[in-house]
Amino acid sequence: MTPRPAPGRSDRVQDAVAVAARMRGRTATAVVGALAGEPAIAVAGPAEAVADVVSAARHLPVVMIAVDDGSMEPAALGADLALTTAGGAPAPWISDPDGRALDGLLDRIGSFPSASVVLAQLLRLGKDLDPHAGLTAESLAYATLQSGPEFAAWLRARGDVSAPGPGDPVTLVRDGDVLRVVLDRPERHNAYDIRTRDGVVAAFELVAADPSIRRVELRGNGPTFSSGGDLSEFGTVADPVLGHLVRSSRFAAAAMLDCAVPIDAYVHGRCLGAGVELMAFADRVVAWPDSTFELPEVAMGLVPGAGGTVSVVRRIGRHRTAYLALTGERLDARRALAWGLVDEITAD
Repeated sequence: MTPRPAPGRSDRVQDAVAVAARMRGRTATAVVGALAGEPAIAVAGPAEAVADVVSAARHLPVVMIAVDDGSMEPAALGADLALTTAGGAPAPWISDPDGRALDGLLDRIGSFPSASVVLAQLLRLGKDLDPHAGLTAESLAYATLQSGPEFAAWLRARGDVSAPGPGDPVTLVRDGDVLRVVLDRPERHNAYDIRTRDGVVAAFELVAADPSIRRVELRGNGPTFSSGGDLSEFGTVADPVLGHLVRSSRFAAAAMLDCAVPIDAYVHGRCLGAGVELMAFADRVVAWPDSTFELPEVAMGLVPGAGGTVSVVRRIGRHRTAYLALTGERLDARRALAWGLVDEITAD
């Protein structure tokens, strides 16, 4: 059978038939994967050949990208990402009519191979885990990467960051049977630090203890809903194992998962990293038209660490979560609504 044409530059998309033949009868890690110097592989071709490559690579340390000619064959969905030349493709496909998305993906993965591969493995694993087990797997992956060279390089390049100021980072407002949980560090764009995490956990402990609370609203004070993890705290825990144990004990994501009443999140401005990850646990997300959404952690040598590989996946699926995290692309409110990351856009 003649392989289907693929978008993007021909030297970056490999023929699935040829790759499957290379992998037969050999140790697969010697052919593809991070240990073979190939942290990502993009293949196109007949559905059965794509399926063969995807099946052979499903346990390997490689980001598997299936590239489709517009027919959107289901075999491609076994890969970590599925790109198609078709415009306006439905979930979980990524439309890439001119190959630019593929080029950006391969360039980014080449720059951060360890974090990219670990992210792909984590998302594959997560589809077979319950949400709480998924949070544990995410924390373990995050701890592993904290010891890696990519995160160390990011820390060196980051330089000095000012320490957080005083004040209560989370404000609770009671309005009848509604508890409003407000991220309240506007001078730091509601950066998510240890104190903010503890404040969010305490708020949901209050909800669990008070049956008169019937609904929770999550909001952010100031021009930004949340700028993500507070950079001044990154790298301050010398022992990644201890960091994992602390996260496992004080995980705001777990508290939100266990919340027995509806959670509404109202977001605006930039939503980065932890800001996106926590927001996505809400039952309903309402976004202002100026809202944007990013998962920047891979470029820091990490994976999302505030529950995003569970919460974002539940909203947009693992393929589009992988795309968002690997590229670091900024979604505007309209695209976030189309993907299902938010439920409503309002200017009210």
